[in-house]
Amino acid sequence: MELVTTREELARARAELTGTVGVVMTMGALHEGHEALLRVAREQADHVLVTIFVNPLQFGPNEDFDRYPRTLAADLEVCRRAGADVVFAPSREEIYPGGEPRVRVNPGGLGEDLEGQSRPGFFHGVLTVVLKLFQLTRPDLAFFGEKDYQQLTLIRRMARDLDVPVRVVGVPTVREPDGLALSSRNRYLSEPERAAALSLSAALRAGADAAEQGGDAGVVLSAAHHAFGAGTPGAQLDYLVLTDPELEPGPVEGPARLLIAARVGATRLIDNMPVHLAPRS
Repeated sequence: MELVTTREELARARAELTGTVGVVMTMGALHEGHEALLRVAREQADHVLVTIFVNPLQFGPNEDFDRYPRTLAADLEVCRRAGADVVFAPSREEIYPGGEPRVRVNPGGLGEDLEGQSRPGFFHGVLTVVLKLFQLTRPDLAFFGEKDYQQLTLIRRMARDLDVPVRVVGVPTVREPDGLALSSRNRYLSEPERAAALSLSAALRAGADAAEQGGDAGVVLSAAHHAFGAGTPGAQLDYLVLTDPELEPGPVEGPARLLIAARVGATRLIDNMPVHLAPRS
């Protein structure tokens, strides 16, 4: 496995990769969810290229950029164990020479809802760095976790709308045995906060169970809200919504997505789950 930190080193390493190349983009602090991405990438591509970059554009003024965990040595070991061929770990100046870019990718209306409403400008920063890394790594396949479902949906849309020649692959969320979705931010939670955080996955499971029993959108959302409220106190709900798989507005039936966000202490968590609604009679 080769570690590169500059554009020139990346270009040279990328030129040596033949066959299909899959990229896994991360902000480091790798956990089992990232390992799942790497395993799927290893299965589907001839070579795997990992990027590790804490992107300042996607942190708001009161968010946790400075305290976001940076664990490069441990991250490299995860990449090595998973069979990555190249790891690109650039500095902030390498990605944004001359300072933050004045031109950014506009995610449109979809990027202003849900996470975009709670974190204005967030997806402008995400899509800008993803597009830059697509240009630098030139992958055939790109693997993103379904836990960040709105992000995955927007990246797919960007690749399609802007004719980026890459196939975006979603990888199912990896969970702890108790159901908590794996996230780098989980390490911020105290023991009582972690117990409260289980309200998110409990709400999603309740909604999914209601859908399996034939419930319509209203029943599914009601069950999810009830389960969230019945959980350990300490989680403040931001949103709990049911949408179609493309996050488009309108009546929902058939394949759908249940999405939730909540704040637990100083930590904001998100999660989601696929559900299937019976056709309306």
